[in-house]
Amino acid sequence: MSILGAVIVPHPPLIIPTVGRGREQEVQSTIDAYRTVAKQVAAWEPEVLIITSPHQVMYADYFHIAPGQGAIGDMSAFGAGQTKLGVEYDAQLRDELIRRAESAGLRAGTLGERNPSLDHGTFLPLYFLQESGVDCPILRIGLSGFSPIDHYRLGQCIVQAVETLRRRAVFIASGDLSHKLREDGPYGFAPEGPEFDWQITEAMAAGDFLQFLTMDPALCDRAAECGLRSFQIMAGALDGLAVESKLLSYEGVTGVGYGVATFAVTGPDEDRRFGEQCAELERTRLAEKKASEDPWVKLARLSLETFVKTGMRLECLPDGLPAEMTGQTAGAFVSLHTHGQLRGCIGTTGPTTESVAWEIVQNAVSACSRDPRFPPVTVAELDSLEYSVDVLGQPEPISSPAELDVKKYGVIVSCGGRRGLLLPDLAGVDTVEQQIDIARQKGGISSREKYTLERFEVVRHT
Repeated sequence: MSILGAVIVPHPPLIIPTVGRGREQEVQSTIDAYRTVAKQVAAWEPEVLIITSPHQVMYADYFHIAPGQGAIGDMSAFGAGQTKLGVEYDAQLRDELIRRAESAGLRAGTLGERNPSLDHGTFLPLYFLQESGVDCPILRIGLSGFSPIDHYRLGQCIVQAVETLRRRAVFIASGDLSHKLREDGPYGFAPEGPEFDWQITEAMAAGDFLQFLTMDPALCDRAAECGLRSFQIMAGALDGLAVESKLLSYEGVTGVGYGVATFAVTGPDEDRRFGEQCAELERTRLAEKKASEDPWVKLARLSLETFVKTGMRLECLPDGLPAEMTGQTAGAFVSLHTHGQLRGCIGTTGPTTESVAWEIVQNAVSACSRDPRFPPVTVAELDSLEYSVDVLGQPEPISSPAELDVKKYGVIVSCGGRRGLLLPDLAGVDTVEQQIDIARQKGGISSREKYTLERFEVVRHT
């Protein structure tokens, strides 16, 4: 036996009557679609439900799988503690999944549980499923900070575990869509919100799981999406399988996107190996980007790769560098990204070496080995790294935040000997207030202290 089918469902607490208290009628289409999904899952007669939830405990470098024999949960966090349910875990399947994940080089397991109670991302689908008579053990899995491909690979490990134990399984991918659909919504509006929801619901309707893996990370971040990584794991669990896709409903009336879809497995399909397709697209994209790197970025890459591979720093600069790199001094930041996520960023606000080139050499090594937010970069990561180099102009004092522009100027916040800096034009930093707050916090400066501001421009090389 294997995966019989999969569903995507949202988790707005208000769709439970004891929480909504009449407001649930605002999203009646979502409720109706949920009940259709529950009947479909019941018809599949599963022996186990695989549930992925954004509100299960999440770590940057670990897939958390709920431990123990089972769990209970209620809606007390939403004013309805009388609404509760319990569920049993499939411990044997969990152990097999952990073995499969470890063999695949994925860090997954039961460590680090913070709250054994069911999170609402798991509770909501179980509420409707149990209402329809579905009462079987579950496997409850959290998301991570790993790449889309790694989430897909975890899905592949899930189906391998299911097949090994010959379970009849249904995958429940819990996740809302954008949280930025309306100005009067709880999280405000961003133009990327409706765009994300349009792209993702089109992919749901078409069963285009490659789209789940290749969404623009900047778009996803600005849209404040919730469930994409849940959908990516689901896609991996359906790797190589043909599915009948149905988008049952979509609503965004509360300012948050709710999509409901079903995917019934109809047989094998070798053309639906989306993990392999995504990996090939990513290799091609990175190769093209590397081929177009300018001397600033090429030097950062050379410095970093030399250090990671040999443990040694560059002793001399390569020939042919532009005079503005070798004959001028300036502060510089080297930033590293992998799969759209920051992997390291270190820089200097002013010159500390004899040239911009040596500033880049020095800071590339620091970005890969001394950023306290991340472990040192490994050789295995080198091919997936993307670089940017920001060469800083001379900082100038300003008297008011009104003189800042988050797209044009970086900011330095100073108080005594403490300083915090933030570069301009960063994803997710949309206002001057955000920019100042982040820089202030980086410098260990509280909002109650008096601080001074400086601004600077950068030339960014990518």
